[in-house]
Amino acid sequence: MVTDQNIAQPAEAQRRNSRMSELLVFLTIVVLIWPVVAVGVVGGYGFLVWMIQMIFGPPGPPLLH
Repeated sequence: MVTDQNIAQPAEAQRRNSRMSELLVFLTIVVLIWPVVAVGVVGGYGFLVWMIQMIFGPPGPPLLH
């Protein structure tokens, strides 16, 4: 005989599994992906500034000899 309690348990277990899965995805994004993205953005900006300075020279007024 099927009761409401037997039907509710798998839904509750599925919800718990969904929460654990969502938590693991969140932690993966926070711990692994965002630090890599942050380092890439800062490194890319530094590379861009370096290349601009290689082409146009360092910032500031021109040196007078």
